[in-house]
Amino acid sequence: MTHYQVVAQNKQRSAIIMILFIGFIVGASYVMAQGLGYGLDIVGWALIISGLISFFSYWWSDKIILGISGAREAKREEFFDFYTVTENIAMGQRLPAPKLYVIDDTAMNAFATGRDPQHAVVCATTGLLSRLNRAEVEGVVAHELSHVKNYDIRLMSIVTVLVGLIALLSDWFLRMTRWGGGRKKDNDQGSGQIQIIMFAAGIVLALLSPLIAQLIQLAISRRREFLADASGVAMTKNPEGLIKALEKISQDKEPLEAANKATAHLYFSNPLKNTHGGVGMFAKMFMTHPPVIERISALKLL
Repeated sequence: MTHYQVVAQNKQRSAIIMILFIGFIVGASYVMAQGLGYGLDIVGWALIISGLISFFSYWWSDKIILGISGAREAKREEFFDFYTVTENIAMGQRLPAPKLYVIDDTAMNAFATGRDPQHAVVCATTGLLSRLNRAEVEGVVAHELSHVKNYDIRLMSIVTVLVGLIALLSDWFLRMTRWGGGRKKDNDQGSGQIQIIMFAAGIVLALLSPLIAQLIQLAISRRREFLADASGVAMTKNPEGLIKALEKISQDKEPLEAANKATAHLYFSNPLKNTHGGVGMFAKMFMTHPPVIERISALKLL
């Protein structure tokens, strides 16, 4: 399978997941709103509030994440390979040169952030930059710049908004059930039975929807990692550099102290190192990244 076929396949799968995600949220919101007897006006208010919160988070996401991570600006003379590799790839792809930051940590990892290519940031740990050779650093940087070029950060921000919306709606629904339910009371027996059914379905969805939404978010994140691997190799024309980098990073068992569950999906590989041994289908559903062995296998087919 060629690189272009891999990219097209991953884009198609991501689009399908996004469509299903939006459809699930619309359906769950409708059932919960009808169960309470409020109609769709509650959905509109939840969307506005969630959208405002997410807008501010998205606009300053790079500064927030860099602050949480304790990152500092990378100096050219100190991290020459990091600088020159990034400049070369950005120039070859006609991308604006991103700002470069480092995290002083011996764990091996990297991430990209920023709302668009003009405001992009690539950050790597000092452990990664000191233990990978130039070709391997190039593979990691190309992967991260692929996230920037493919607007993955923007996509994941939209997904985060949707996850936040469904969590907010679920919380509102459960709170309102404690306050006595909705405002609409229908004396018609048939309509009353339907509303009781919708109410019961709403409770089930309110309890399960946040989990389901999170699982879909993680599925999209994993698919974007495959796409970034393939796109990164297209930039460097050297799959071995990225393969060797993945192998070395997978052997590093040290968790990244600056990472947490909220930021784990941003990184090149799982920074929490909380997956051990074989990965079953159920466990894989809760992973932010595909298993390294699957990423390497996909790269070897390019």
